[in-house]
Amino acid sequence: MRRHDDPGRYADVAAAWAVLQRELIRANTAACEEFFARYFDQRGYLLCVERWGGDDGPDDAIENVADWPILHALGAPDSILHMYKKAWEGHLRQYTEAKTVEVPFARDGMFYMEFHCMMDWMHIGEELRVFNLQGLSDPDDMQFGHRVRRFAGFYMNEDSGAPNYDPEHRIIRSMFNGSRGPLMRKATGLDWAGDPIEVENRFHLGHGERSRAEMVAHFKDYNDIVGDHPQNMGATTLAANGYMLTGEDKYKEWLLEYVDAWLQRMQANEGILPTNIGLDGTIGGAVGGKWYGGVYGWGFSVVVPQTGKLAHRPRIGRGLIGFGNAYLLTGDRRYIDGWTNMIDRVNSNARSIDGRKMYPRMHGDDGWYDFRETPWAEGALDCWFWTCAERDRRRVSNDQWVRFLAGDNPGYPQQALRADFATIRRRVAGMRADTTTPDTRLADDPMKFNPATVGTLRQLMMAGLDPGRGAAPLHCRLRYFDPENRRAGIPQDVAALVDTLTDDHVVVTLVNVNQIEPRDVIVQCGAYAEHQCIGVEIDDKRIDMDSPWFTVRLAPGAGKRLVVRTRRYGNQPTLAFPWNSAAG
Repeated sequence: MRRHDDPGRYADVAAAWAVLQRELIRANTAACEEFFARYFDQRGYLLCVERWGGDDGPDDAIENVADWPILHALGAPDSILHMYKKAWEGHLRQYTEAKTVEVPFARDGMFYMEFHCMMDWMHIGEELRVFNLQGLSDPDDMQFGHRVRRFAGFYMNEDSGAPNYDPEHRIIRSMFNGSRGPLMRKATGLDWAGDPIEVENRFHLGHGERSRAEMVAHFKDYNDIVGDHPQNMGATTLAANGYMLTGEDKYKEWLLEYVDAWLQRMQANEGILPTNIGLDGTIGGAVGGKWYGGVYGWGFSVVVPQTGKLAHRPRIGRGLIGFGNAYLLTGDRRYIDGWTNMIDRVNSNARSIDGRKMYPRMHGDDGWYDFRETPWAEGALDCWFWTCAERDRRRVSNDQWVRFLAGDNPGYPQQALRADFATIRRRVAGMRADTTTPDTRLADDPMKFNPATVGTLRQLMMAGLDPGRGAAPLHCRLRYFDPENRRAGIPQDVAALVDTLTDDHVVVTLVNVNQIEPRDVIVQCGAYAEHQCIGVEIDDKRIDMDSPWFTVRLAPGAGKRLVVRTRRYGNQPTLAFPWNSAAG
């Protein structure tokens, strides 16, 4: 580890953003503590009516503490870590105890072996948003380690009761899968909507249904789930965590085997990711040969029962998680180039409609449809972040954060931070005005009041992507550790602002707002030490390095701007903290 001592002071006016950062972390923490006390009991159970289904289910329950792992990893107090871990432990017990009456596969418990017994990966991914990021702050927790191995094993045929994966055809055999294996029949509205429930005058459903009949009707066309779908690539994060925790090659080998199969299918399908792979491994094999078929496919458009209007519901974007995980483990650009080439391929089908150029979003029996004025760009921000290529930046050039990093939007930090304060105030006000009781509250009702507001902090401090609702890992350029307290997160009183991002360097300003005491901070390159620092420039002086991290000492009231030179994806990612790792 290398240390740079910085005795210089930082101008008060320049550190205004730093004060806002520290106060935003404090406000987030206070609001989350009030939220937890309001909606969780002493066991960590969410105070709600437990239900199974795509309308409201276990995934919605744990999403009430979504983004709390990022908040702690940024530097919020340990109370955040303790609360979300308590919520997770209570959640696993609560939904193992919760059982269905009519939905056949959840009658013995919605969870089995602490995992969804059988569901689609849009919802399983949402379920794992908290757990999959626990390793950022607490990788040595024994239960976390057991679960990482067990959960990944469900998709690597390590559990004979969960034969989800077919290694011959390199497919996950159904869109519905989990700890009890795959569902090998067409799904029904009951499977998706869950048991009968009183709706009118009691609950307000997230999809707007007004009755139990409309709940079932919402899912009446959600039938073709047999065979593989891109959103199943969300399971690769389980293997990625297994590899980063243990270093065992079997996790990496499975992950790359599965993602490589999808990349090959994309290439065989003229550069477009197909949305159904049959049990025989053929594209569209379970839906009459239609590459765009199946639930959540390119051609999945359904009628909304309460309005009669057509709704388009593809879920192709969740597949990017798998390509991002493969890139994290290999640094191989072909995983990202495949996706960016698909963006161009989809948009090449643009046409002139009423004198305006329009771009498609969907594909059915009659070709491309759902044309809109803006190009299809799902995953474009992630791809630019990974490649730092100008070709990819142009697709997201209007993004406010991207403009800031390009030097075109200097007021962004303070504007965005102040907007986040307004968000917290609004959510806390909503929570305090909430008159629901546990028996009139569904699991997703408190979600809109979850006060954790970390997007701006994650961008400005870490230069990090949003892991999203699909249970992706954290992709970021820098991460911080507190060497004094031996924990993840930037030390108390320290703030960080990343203002430049290129393929080979990142520029960050570190500030100690404490006017009396110095602070030490460990700067790590990448969320999982996947990047190697080869040098740091400060005050026109270069310090050569060869480590994933380095330590900076900040004098009271001091700050410096560092140019951190990196070799991206030069290391195998790890969950180990700097003081526990052999790297460097």
